[in-house]
Amino acid sequence: MGSSLMDQNYPPSGFKTTELRKNTSQYQETIYRYFLAIVKTDSPDQVLQKFRGLFIDHIEINDRAVNQALFSLVFANQEENFSHTLKRCCYILINNWEASRHHDAVRDLVSSFEAQKIGRNSHSIPIKRLKAWTLNFINSPDYEGIKLFCAKFDLEEQTWSDRYTSYLLVPQYTNLQNSAEQRQAAKVRSQELKEKFKFDLAMYTTRSQLTHKRTDEPPKNPTRLGDEVLHLIKTILLRRGPYNYLNLANIFLQQTQNLSYQEFKQALQRYLIFSVNDTAFIHLIENQLSVKLEDVYTDYDSLPVTRALQLRTCNRVVEYLTTEDRTTPSTLFVLWVAQNNPLTLVTMMLKLILISKPTRVHLEARIADLISYYKNYPEQECKWLINFMEVLNIAFAIYADNVQYNLVRIDQKSLGSQTESNLDKYQIFSQLNMDKPVDFVHENHEDFLEEEE
Repeated sequence: MGSSLMDQNYPPSGFKTTELRKNTSQYQETIYRYFLAIVKTDSPDQVLQKFRGLFIDHIEINDRAVNQALFSLVFANQEENFSHTLKRCCYILINNWEASRHHDAVRDLVSSFEAQKIGRNSHSIPIKRLKAWTLNFINSPDYEGIKLFCAKFDLEEQTWSDRYTSYLLVPQYTNLQNSAEQRQAAKVRSQELKEKFKFDLAMYTTRSQLTHKRTDEPPKNPTRLGDEVLHLIKTILLRRGPYNYLNLANIFLQQTQNLSYQEFKQALQRYLIFSVNDTAFIHLIENQLSVKLEDVYTDYDSLPVTRALQLRTCNRVVEYLTTEDRTTPSTLFVLWVAQNNPLTLVTMMLKLILISKPTRVHLEARIADLISYYKNYPEQECKWLINFMEVLNIAFAIYADNVQYNLVRIDQKSLGSQTESNLDKYQIFSQLNMDKPVDFVHENHEDFLEEEE
């Protein structure tokens, strides 16, 4: 290694740009195969050295075919193909390093791009083009997506939205236009972050109730709610017995099996507001959501409801509650957050995913849209959204498949009913079931509606 890429006698004299463009996919595959091979055989440092040589320092590496493949992409003058190649190579490395637990290598990969920002100038036109393309990539959303993979290793959060990286990763793995490597890496990292939060929350609830002496080291609270988090968990756990949320969901599914689609939509509204005591919330549902549901998929109103229709309808309700254009907050979301009672809205979302598990992925993708919309706002202006996110995380953690929370009375002298006024008489007990597989990621394709017709 050492000489500049463009010092090579390539492309040959008389080449035609059109010919290079015809073979673009072949050049890309050459580069992909190279990194897929060396990431399995070479050390992370060796792989990073070759990656930097090719894409950052623009010097030749010890594989002539790879050098020429990159030359061809540059001379074909198709920046989009170059960016796609660079991004997929990043995810090939990230996937393999994550699997082998070489997390430092992922951070070093990102650092390599940061060094490119202050790289040396060049008089070579092809090198200038390559540098410009790489800098454009660094300033693109694709690179922002790559930086998310360093989130759980950073000791300090850079912005308030960094706390919710697990959501921001969801659109990466639900987008079928992304490479398989990118989708897999995003799925794994998102799940890791969620599992870490569930574990930290369970440990906090246990240790915080065992800490009685001032000399004891206080347990680390994984939320931003302070001591209020224990009261919130107890409030959520109050709904136990025959009418807990999971049982209600099962009853709803049983009772709606033989209904027409129009009847299903009406039953869905009743299910969502069942046992809700917030009159403002009920008013919003009856006057806003009901109108939208009446107009959704009306061609199927007289037909029997199907699993596909249930999924698509729950997904639409999620959009009405979050963002309908996947960019800006929906009218219902804006109206609802003004009420400043996130638990009721979170409960409604929880009810939706309990009757349609695949809807959880759709919900988290739309939550990611909201975070992206607000993430450039100062934290002080987003406290209401942060509060909503914390309540959402806690509710989902409590109803996770591999964790169990119970509310146990510690004062047996007064056996009154469970109400918010006597929550101090109860303690939270949490248990992680690490042997139970996590049923989190579900493919959320809606095209099977036509298959069932």
